[in-house]
Amino acid sequence: MTLKPWNLISSRKDHSFRIFDLRTDRAMSPRTNQAHDFYILESSDWVNVIPMTADERVVLIRQYRHGIQEITLEIPGGIVENRDTPEQAARRELMEETGYRESDMVSLGVVHPNPAFLNNRCHTFLARDVVRMGDQLQDEKEDIEVLLKPIDDIPGLIREGLITHSLVLAAFYRYYMEYPKE
Repeated sequence: MTLKPWNLISSRKDHSFRIFDLRTDRAMSPRTNQAHDFYILESSDWVNVIPMTADERVVLIRQYRHGIQEITLEIPGGIVENRDTPEQAARRELMEETGYRESDMVSLGVVHPNPAFLNNRCHTFLARDVVRMGDQLQDEKEDIEVLLKPIDDIPGLIREGLITHSLVLAAFYRYYMEYPKE
């Protein structure tokens, strides 16, 4: 049997929220000819940034995440606004969340956060030779602390369960695939 995409029968937007819309699709299985409903969160693309200083320290952030009601250790990231390219959004989020600017921004690739029910992508960038240029520009829903860790400490932070955000883990995986340690 050859796997085939399902045929879309209908699609409707059910609710609109600040950061996503909820859509219901009805699709027909090409194998069983049965129709099923799928619930999709439509969202803008996201970015995340691994900011690296010239001496190979990563600029990390600690912030409260209400979904799990915990403080997490992450890298800067956020939504790609309509007016932005992913790279522009990465630069903006880096400055807003950390106060740092880069001399060079390199794409590390794109992942689908959860293609079962999300329609967006997450673009990952490496920001090289970052330097603190000013204060953070946090919005009213953000409480962010900035800290620096040597890049060689990152695998240990992951192993110890201190970095648990799946998109941050994917970003560091992309980094280590592109820049393996000798």
